[in-house]
Amino acid sequence: MRCPFCVSDDTRVIDSRLAEDGDAVRRRRECTACGERFTTLERASLRMPQIIKSGGKHEPFDERKLRSGILRALEKRPVDAEAVESAIHRIQHRMLTSGEREIPSRQVGEWVMRELNELDQVAYVRFASVYRSFQDVDEFSEEVKRLQNQPDSTAKKRQMSFLPSDDDEK
Repeated sequence: MRCPFCVSDDTRVIDSRLAEDGDAVRRRRECTACGERFTTLERASLRMPQIIKSGGKHEPFDERKLRSGILRALEKRPVDAEAVESAIHRIQHRMLTSGEREIPSRQVGEWVMRELNELDQVAYVRFASVYRSFQDVDEFSEEVKRLQNQPDSTAKKRQMSFLPSDDDEK
C-alpha cells in the first residue's frame, strides 16, 4: 500500500479490525519512510452477475433499480428501513452465491416477491400485480386468496422445518 502523504511504497500494518459487520477489514498503517499513519478499508471485490432482461438484453446489475422497485411497493407501508436493507442484502447475496455470471431478471423478481411477502403482504401484492401483469381483477383476487391461505410470516418463522428450504439449498 502506497503512503498517501509521501507516496512511498514501504508501509506496514499496525492494527487490523473487522468493520461493517465483518464485510470489511479496517487496517491502521504506518509509513516507514515519513512516519505518518493512515487507515485503509479492505473489502472483497465481488462482481455481481449481469441481468438478462425479458427481451434478451443484458445489463449490469443496478442496486438502485432493485431498491427503487422495493421501495415503490412499500410506499406508505409500516416497514422498518433496516428490514428493507436486510432484504436487499439477502437478494444480492443470493445473486452472488448463485455462481452464475448472468441471471434472468425474472429470477430476481421472484426473489424480490419472496422478500416482500415476508416484509409486507400488501407490498407483495402491489409488486406482484405489476410484475406478473395481472390482466383482470380475478387474477388479482386469486393471488390475495392464495396469500390468505398461507400461514403468516411470524408463524412460519416459529415453525421448525424437517426439510431444507430453497434458501438452505443455495
